[in-house]
Amino acid sequence: MSLLSIHDLTHWFGGLRAVSEFNLELQPGELVALIGPNGAGKTTVFNLITGVYRPTSGAIIFQGVSLLGMPTHAIIDSGVARTFQSIRLFRELSVLDNVRIGQYAETGYSVIEAMLQLPRSRAREAAMTRRALELLAIFGLADLADTISKNLPYGQQRRLEIARALATGPRLLLLDEPAAGMNPAEIGQLMQLILGLRREFQLTILLIEHQMRVVMGIAERIQVLDFGQTIAEGTPSEIQNDPRVIEAYLGEEAVA
Repeated sequence: MSLLSIHDLTHWFGGLRAVSEFNLELQPGELVALIGPNGAGKTTVFNLITGVYRPTSGAIIFQGVSLLGMPTHAIIDSGVARTFQSIRLFRELSVLDNVRIGQYAETGYSVIEAMLQLPRSRAREAAMTRRALELLAIFGLADLADTISKNLPYGQQRRLEIARALATGPRLLLLDEPAAGMNPAEIGQLMQLILGLRREFQLTILLIEHQMRVVMGIAERIQVLDFGQTIAEGTPSEIQNDPRVIEAYLGEEAVA
């Protein structure tokens, strides 16, 4: 059974149709890229999956359950996590606290227990801190746990955002342009990181990315959007040589 099934997804913003009859099937463990020009509807698809927008029509089924009408926090609890095109950290909090926040849906104790520092709350807080430090170690950020997040270099902020998403315990990870603003060395490290995370956490990953080095280097399948409609889908080699994609997005230089 597919982990995520999207059928005939359509969304209008007033008189503008941002996504038109979009279909996608994600199998467990897949790494699939969603690409297209700016304004093609890619981030809108992410916003529809995560409940930021409610679609005009269509179906979104995750692990056999419809996500339509579900609040965003419930969708996260069900096993879907995401990062954003523009980094959205808690900038004034420490690196450690940014990751700890990702676990608070599963605290398991009451406000009273927290206020009185009762044993269950103390034990859970300690476990959350251990888990956050484990994740930071994976991302090479453990030594920066006490650093205020806004003081991190851009590439490390991107890594921290992914670490926070993983703290929610997802099965499906949506990455919205994770390589944006990175230099070539950071992009290479990011590619290896994404592949490693998929293996270690048994993740299914849906990736939006403009860096063709990333898309062609790690995606198993690619789906291409243009003006809200799917114009092509296939393997990286098939997409790289598709005339419709070349015309709409990649350009002749990208496939030379």
